[in-house]
Amino acid sequence: MPDSMSEQLQRDMECEGLLECFHGLKQLDKACFRALVEANEPLTVDEIAAAVDRERSTAYRSVQRLLQTGFIGKEQVNYEQGGYYHVYSPTDPSKIADDMQRMLNDWYAKMGQLIQEFEDKYDPVETNAAAEG
Repeated sequence: MPDSMSEQLQRDMECEGLLECFHGLKQLDKACFRALVEANEPLTVDEIAAAVDRERSTAYRSVQRLLQTGFIGKEQVNYEQGGYYHVYSPTDPSKIADDMQRMLNDWYAKMGQLIQEFEDKYDPVETNAAAEG
């Protein structure tokens, strides 16, 4: 991953790079998300693990990261004789895009504030005026 913003802006960015950039998702997380998107129905953790060829516990950790970021949803399915299991499905892409846009706007506002603080602190005219006053 590039170290500076200028390096990030210079590299070619793909759609999937947004998942990593905005939420720190790993390759396995992206593979699990892709498996859910490509499925015609919600999947269990076992089915996700099989789709990405990983152990259940490893797939479960990725599913938890995807849940925390809001990329997928969880639904409980009840057995008639008692008990239940969970299935997972992808969140509507437009909701994910709206959330990323909101996050980008918040980041942009914060960077603007930090730039203004930098200018206020290091502006030679302001610094000299404060020292003389």
